[in-house]
Amino acid sequence: MFARMEEHRYKYFKRDISWLSFNYRVLMEADDPHLPVYERIRFLSIYASNLEEFYEVRVSEHRGDIIKKNYIDESAETSEESLENITREVNRQQQDFYRIFGEGILAGLRQQKICLYQDSRPEDFHRDFVRSYFNEEVFPFLSPVTIQKGVKTFIRDRRLYLIVKMSNKITGEPYYVLIKIPFLKTPRFVPLPPHEGMFYYMFIDDVIRANLPVIFPGYDVEGCYSIKISRDADIYIDDHHADGPKAIVNEIKTKVGKRKIGALSRFMYDRAMPADMLEYICESFGIEADDLIVGGRYMNLQDLVRLPNPVGASLEQTPPSPVRVPYLDETGSIFRAVMQRDVLLHFPYQSFDYLIRFLMEASFDPDAEEIKITQYRVAENSAVINSLISAAQNGKKVTVFVELKARFDEENNVSAAERMEQAGIKIIYSIPGLKVHAKVAVILRKGGRADFAYLSTGNFNEKTARIYSDMALLTCHKGLIADVNNLFSVLERRTGSPVFRHLLVAPFNMTPEIRRMIEREIEHVREGRRGYIILKMNGLHDKHMIDALYHASENGVEIDLIVRGICCLVPGQPYSRHIRITRIVDMFLEHSRVWYFYNDGSEDVFLTSADWMRRNLSRRIESAFPVLCPKIKREVTDIVKLQLRDNVKACTLDGNLANVFKRDDRPPVRAQQAIYEYIKQTSF
Repeated sequence: MFARMEEHRYKYFKRDISWLSFNYRVLMEADDPHLPVYERIRFLSIYASNLEEFYEVRVSEHRGDIIKKNYIDESAETSEESLENITREVNRQQQDFYRIFGEGILAGLRQQKICLYQDSRPEDFHRDFVRSYFNEEVFPFLSPVTIQKGVKTFIRDRRLYLIVKMSNKITGEPYYVLIKIPFLKTPRFVPLPPHEGMFYYMFIDDVIRANLPVIFPGYDVEGCYSIKISRDADIYIDDHHADGPKAIVNEIKTKVGKRKIGALSRFMYDRAMPADMLEYICESFGIEADDLIVGGRYMNLQDLVRLPNPVGASLEQTPPSPVRVPYLDETGSIFRAVMQRDVLLHFPYQSFDYLIRFLMEASFDPDAEEIKITQYRVAENSAVINSLISAAQNGKKVTVFVELKARFDEENNVSAAERMEQAGIKIIYSIPGLKVHAKVAVILRKGGRADFAYLSTGNFNEKTARIYSDMALLTCHKGLIADVNNLFSVLERRTGSPVFRHLLVAPFNMTPEIRRMIEREIEHVREGRRGYIILKMNGLHDKHMIDALYHASENGVEIDLIVRGICCLVPGQPYSRHIRITRIVDMFLEHSRVWYFYNDGSEDVFLTSADWMRRNLSRRIESAFPVLCPKIKREVTDIVKLQLRDNVKACTLDGNLANVFKRDDRPPVRAQQAIYEYIKQTSF
C-alpha cells in the first residue's frame, strides 16, 4: 500500500489514499474463504460501488481543481501527483479485485453447483436457448453506433458498453462500433436451464457477444471489449438564494439531472483490448492517458448482488433477529418508560420499530403539542415520514428540517419534503453555507408534562437501520431537551448565538470542548495519573484535531482509535507511539461515533453524529450528546471495549496504511457477534 505523507513536523496520510486503504479492507472480506460465497459477493459489490462514487466525487474534484486552477489544499503539482498515486493504487487493487472474482467467487459458486459462464461460448446444451433469448429479449433493444474520429458520441456514466472491432468481409475495411447494453430491459445475469444438477447463469454482455454475427451480417468480428466511464457527480448548490427555499429546490431538480453529463473522471477498459484499439478509442472520445483505469472482461460488478441464489440461505450470511427490549414492551407506553429512565437503543441489534412507536405515540398523545425532527437521508416509503404525517393530521404542530444537500439523496429528500408540506408539516430547508447532519428529535407537551428527546448517531432511516450499527438515546432529561430546543432555534434561524449546557454542537462549542477534554487528559498524566481516550468514528481528517491527539500522545496519554474509513493520523511515529488504530469491517457497517475520556475515573462518554473531518467540525451542524445514566455509560463503554478486543474482523492500521489483522492467542472475539450477545443479556 502506497502511503504518501506530507512533510511537516507532524505527518499525515493523504486523505484519498487513506480512503483507498479502507476500501481495500472491504475487498479483503470478499477474499475471505470462511464467509459464505454470497456474502463474499456482497463485499465485492460494495467495493465496486464505493469506488464508483469515489471517482464520481473525489477524483472529479481533483480534476476540477486542476482544470480551474482552484488550489486550496494542494498546489497544481501536488494535485496531479495525487491523481497519479490514486491511479497507481486503484490499478493495483483492480488486479486483486479480478483475482478474487475469478479464483475466489467463481470457484466458490462452482463448489455450490452454480456456474456463471465466463465467455460467450456456452455449452452445446445451452446454445439454442441463448440464441432464442437474444433474438426475443435483447436484439430489439440494441442500437449500435459506429465510432468515427471527429464525430462525438455521448457515453453515459455507470452504463456498460461493448466496443466491437470488425471488418467488411468484401472490402476488408475496418470499423469500430459502440453497443450500449440495455440494462433496463434485461437482467444482468440471464438464468439458463439447469443441467445435470448444475445451475447456470450468463452475463447479458456475453449473450450479446455470442450473437454478434446476427447483429453484424457481412462483417468479420475481430474483437469485443467492455468499457465504462465515470463522470463528475458532485453538484454545487447555491443555497444563498434571495428567492428563498423554493429556488433551492428548483436548482436541485435541475442540477441533479446534469450529473449524467458531468466531466469524465474515469475511463475503464478491458485489459485484453489491443493497444492500437485503445489508442483509437481514446482519440475518438478525447480521453487522456491519466483517465485510464485497467479493468477486466466484466465491469459494473457491483451488479453481482443481483446474481440469483438458487440454493438458498446456506450461501448467505443471515443477520441475527433484532433483540426486543422487554422493558419497553412490558411497559407498553414508550413515554411512560422513558419518564422512568433513559433508554439506549442499538441498531440493528435492536428493532427500529421502537422509534416508529415513539413517533406514533406522540401523534396520538393528547398532551403532545409539537414534534421537531431533522432529516438527512430519507428512506423511500419512509415509516418515519408516515408517522410525522399522521401526527400532523391529528392536529400536532410538526416541524421537519430537511437537508437538501445530502449527496445522492437530494431528489429523494426533495420528494419527501414536498409530500410532508402537502400534509401540513412545516418544512425548514437547508441553511446557507452549512449542512445539517445532526440526528435529533424533540416532542413538546403541554401542561408541564414531560417532554422527550431522541438523539442518535444515525439517520431516521429504517432501511439503513438494518445494516448500519448506530446508537440512539430516548430521554426526558430537562437539560438535554433545553439544548435540543436551542439547536432547533438555530435551525429555525431564531438565534445565531445559542448556549448549550450539555450538547456539543458544531460549529459552536464542539471543537473547543473536545480540545478541553483532551487537554484535561494531558493534565492528569502530568500529575501522575492515568490519561486515556477512546474515539470511535468513521473518518479522521482534520489536521488540528490530529495534532491535538499527537500532542496528547507525546505527553503520555494512551489513545485507542476505532476508525472505519479515512484516517490521516500516522501511527508508529515518535509523536504517535501511544496511539493505536483499529478498523473493523464486518456484516454491519460500523456507523456509530463514540467519544470516551477517562477523566481520572469519572469517565465522560459522548455519542455523536460527527466525524473529525474538517467539514463536520466547521461546515456542518453536528451534535454530540453526553451519556449521563451510569448504567448506559457502562453499556456504551463495554461495547467499545469489545470492539477493541476483536481479533477476528479487526485490523490495525500500520504506518504504511496496510490493514493488518489482529491475531493473538486469546479466545476469538468477533465484536459484532459479541455485541449482539451482550445486548441480548443486558436488555431489560
